[in-house]
Amino acid sequence: MERKTVHVAMFSGGAASAYVAYNMVQAYGRENCILFFTNTLWEDVDNYRFMDEIADYIGLEITERIDGRTPEEVFYDYRFLGNSRLAKCSEELKVYQTIVFLEELRDVHNLEPILYFGIGPHESHRADNLKEFYEHRPVEPIQTRFPMIETFRADIDVKSIIEDEWGIKLPRMYSIAEKLRPELGIKGFSHANCGGRCVRGGFQHYALLYAIWPDRYAEQEEMEENFRKHFEKDVSILKKDGGPYTLREYREVLEKEGVENFLQKPDDTVPCVCAFS
Repeated sequence: MERKTVHVAMFSGGAASAYVAYNMVQAYGRENCILFFTNTLWEDVDNYRFMDEIADYIGLEITERIDGRTPEEVFYDYRFLGNSRLAKCSEELKVYQTIVFLEELRDVHNLEPILYFGIGPHESHRADNLKEFYEHRPVEPIQTRFPMIETFRADIDVKSIIEDEWGIKLPRMYSIAEKLRPELGIKGFSHANCGGRCVRGGFQHYALLYAIWPDRYAEQEEMEENFRKHFEKDVSILKKDGGPYTLREYREVLEKEGVENFLQKPDDTVPCVCAFS
């Protein structure tokens, strides 16, 4: 029997994926749509508030999948510390959970999913990678759509629409630096995923994390040090000159030279699959 089409918004908890989800529902109706979220258990508490308010606004309950492990537990299971180049956490907690869910839609509910991502024109290479992945990874190809690239005008101000027109406050991570440390001259994090603890964040990201939430930076530093000791491996989240560069070493430099000198440092990291913001 032919499968019925279901439209699935890949909801990261960010502004762009929220806007894409809203427009998807307007186009196809709530009865034909799913708001899908994979939870890493590291999300900032305000992300959950934002997601709940978005779900209420567009009239869809969040369909959530949880592996049950945190990224740190995944690192220990694989004996591999996630870093700025490779992160098994996103593969296990995000991608695998998504594939299982999509196959469930097909095999159990006889539905054919079409996936919608909130990726903008400035990240078109990520759209190409996702399209390629979903054409080959599942048993059958899955169609992907990127409305921020394919449908909407390139200069659309999604964040202003959500706050000014919808009346929903954005996740605090987007503007927390501007509010807590305005002297730094930076608004906030570039994406709102994993509560700022993303292992693929890079130097600028971790400098901001240290400036805004030194306690969370300390948690990452402790995790890294414990992993190094437990497995007796010279590994780190950040890399410098092709080798390990620990968060402890980086913190000491930030303290000595001033965190503000590192907030504009360009990163060469590859964005995590989690960052559909």
